[in-house]
Amino acid sequence: MHPKNAETASTQSAWFPSREQLAQHPWLKPWASRLLDAQLWRFQHEAVARGVAVGFLWAFLIPFGQTVAAVVHCVVWRAHIPTAVALTMVTNPFTIGFWLWLAYQTGSAVLGVSVPPPAGLAHVSWDLLMAYGGPIVLGMGLFAMGTAAVGYGLVKAGWLLRVNWLRRKRSAKT
Repeated sequence: MHPKNAETASTQSAWFPSREQLAQHPWLKPWASRLLDAQLWRFQHEAVARGVAVGFLWAFLIPFGQTVAAVVHCVVWRAHIPTAVALTMVTNPFTIGFWLWLAYQTGSAVLGVSVPPPAGLAHVSWDLLMAYGGPIVLGMGLFAMGTAAVGYGLVKAGWLLRVNWLRRKRSAKT
């Protein structure tokens, strides 16, 4: 093992498997060559910006399986997998209630509708579920597209600002 790889392996968190361990996983072996492409794991500004967009997109689009969808999307879009996976955790079992409430509020405001709160679970009907579902789906869709676009733009702007700052710093020394 190369010394640099040994150092990386020793400092890698015990929470996350190494790329080599992922390659040996029985379910991932058929896709290991694509999934373990170095470009998908390298911390490069364009890949990270895409990873941010993919992570936020899938965090809000579907309530479960976001990580799998984000990884597949990363392979297709050549995005940074760790960033995308981390950002799908924005919606998790502890925060999903808040996001659904906020999505309902946003969707209702956009649609200009208001549904009275249900009297209780005994009175929940298909019509009531449809009345809440439309605004929630619209709100979550808006969050998905909005956070993906804003996240991508912020990473690109941050990178540009950093590069310009480093150039000015370097030119000030000379």
